[in-house]
Amino acid sequence: MKNVKSRVLAGTALTGALALALTACGSDAVKQDETPDATGSATAPESSESAAAGSIAGAGASSQEKAMGGWIATLASVAPDLTVTYEAVGSGGGREQFLSGGVQFAGTDAPLKEEELTAAADRCYGGEALELPLYISPIAVVYNLPGVDAEHINMSGELIAKIFNGDIKNWNDPAIAAENEGVELPDLAIIPVNRSDESGTTENFTEYLAAASNGAWTHEASGDWPISGTQSGNGTSGLIDTVTGAEGAIGYADASRAGDLGTVALKVGESYVPFSAEAAAKVVDASPRAADATDKRLVVELDRTTTEAGAYPLVLISYSVACSVYETSEDATNVKAFLNYVASTEGQTVASAADVAGSAPISDALRTEVVAAINSITSK
Repeated sequence: MKNVKSRVLAGTALTGALALALTACGSDAVKQDETPDATGSATAPESSESAAAGSIAGAGASSQEKAMGGWIATLASVAPDLTVTYEAVGSGGGREQFLSGGVQFAGTDAPLKEEELTAAADRCYGGEALELPLYISPIAVVYNLPGVDAEHINMSGELIAKIFNGDIKNWNDPAIAAENEGVELPDLAIIPVNRSDESGTTENFTEYLAAASNGAWTHEASGDWPISGTQSGNGTSGLIDTVTGAEGAIGYADASRAGDLGTVALKVGESYVPFSAEAAAKVVDASPRAADATDKRLVVELDRTTTEAGAYPLVLISYSVACSVYETSEDATNVKAFLNYVASTEGQTVASAADVAGSAPISDALRTEVVAAINSITSK
């Protein structure tokens, strides 16, 4: 898997791409002698952030990989002496490495499970795990149909479930044609492709299918694909490679990785909505917090069956997981500095740039809660 280092990613190609994103920040850009406050504005730094130096490591969700590259490459604006690495091993692998003490933070597309929250008390020296929704992105249903002349193929949740169940096997099936009047669909076998590794993207996708398919999806939401004998790919890159390499294939991935593949417009109410950062943000803002959320665990219960106009309910919230208590003051200082940058207006603008990850920036109200949780981090 990729091991992304700030010194490497600051190279010419990525720097050129990120320059456009940072220019868009305008007066909101954070100078080196400043740090973002709860609204993302620049203020005088706290001593802990100005002292950030050394290195920290993270691991986890491959959905965050592009955004992490952008955050790491531009981190010097607030912490020039801090080096951050991130290994995109998947959500499950990231949680395992974090709980074993192998990394200081993790990225996960699914909240921590009950047993993981219990394990976090030991890993965090009697403290607890923070779960911060810092990466919000639509999940694209991607397909490889180069001969189809349509901006998007329309699909309801029920139709998608039947395709991934194997109940609908051909692209010119009458059920697909009924939702795509005027589109010439090929007489071509459908090849559903899923993730082979435990994946938060899979958990979000199957959660959507369970909620929005009118009972067509009979499996529980899970990070492990529930059907055996399927075509699959390891990680986001592996799935995209598999879909790209097989005409007729269909899969699901963080929208930042859709590339030149076709993408599905989801049925919401009586309309079909293609993915966008704005459509993803609408769902997050309209969704309640999870029943067990706290002021440090800002977990959102996504409304997958919304009928709100312009909303895209197949959304992934990828959480940054950290400890409320670290063994050393150096780790506490460095994690706070990095996560405060990620949460800042500048950090969220970097990630939302179309040539980086195209994610949806968090709202000012959510940023206030996130920064309060980050600033509670301490050492034993």
